[in-house]
Amino acid sequence: MTNRTELTMAVSDQTQMAVLGGLSLAPMTGYALREQIRDTLGQFWSESFGQIYPALTLLERDGLIERRETLRSGSSIFAVTPDGVQRLRELLAEAPAREKPRNGLLLRLFFGRQLGPDACRQLVLDARSRAEAELAGLSAIRAEVEADDSADAPYILLTVVAGEHAARATLAWADDALDVLERQATATQRSQ
Repeated sequence: MTNRTELTMAVSDQTQMAVLGGLSLAPMTGYALREQIRDTLGQFWSESFGQIYPALTLLERDGLIERRETLRSGSSIFAVTPDGVQRLRELLAEAPAREKPRNGLLLRLFFGRQLGPDACRQLVLDARSRAEAELAGLSAIRAEVEADDSADAPYILLTVVAGEHAARATLAWADDALDVLERQATATQRSQ
């Protein structure tokens, strides 16, 4: 059995914030919470089952969430308590942690000489295609959120708009990157 210190250390404040925040929208099972985080926050946040379930255990133990019922499937429905809402507000009021980005595409392009120009071009084209698809998906989400009259909708819209800007930035970057690669290919041909 995991002791209290190990469990607390294993669950970050940011994971607690995501779990409490998700449950503040509606009571749900751990699985539904994971799906909600993936589908709703997925453009900017992720949590694995390995992070969510320890957080549920910790938050329940600390009285920040409660089990409302257990379904036939054996899954429990969790809801945030008033203390949990207070803890969520405390976590949300803290300055966001600045994390070093990890971008596999940029790592590959940085060492692109080893890949070669054609492979680098394809990586950029793939990133451009993903950004176009993401922008189209976000457009549909924006329409849903703008039609929603809930109190959370304006705040959710802020994250959708950020995703749209990020996708547009990726498209602009991809166009510039393709120009750089084209200039490099032209320079290489001239020097041969």
